[in-house]
Amino acid sequence: MKIKVDTKNDTIYFRLDERKIIESEEVAKGIILDYDEKDNVIGIEILNVSKRIPIDKLKKMEFETV
Repeated sequence: MKIKVDTKNDTIYFRLDERKIIESEEVAKGIILDYDEKDNVIGIEILNVSKRIPIDKLKKMEFETV
């Protein structure tokens, strides 16, 4: 998985794998899902991220695996 924070465009993108994106859909205002040929979600983009998450929290991302 790759995570790209674009401060210039105020977005964050989670790419789950490298399969080809076939379709994208805005499922809520500013939340876009990318789908592969089998309709699996392979990417998640969040627009206007600074309005959703304080920038200091973005700089200190935590990851948890269980």
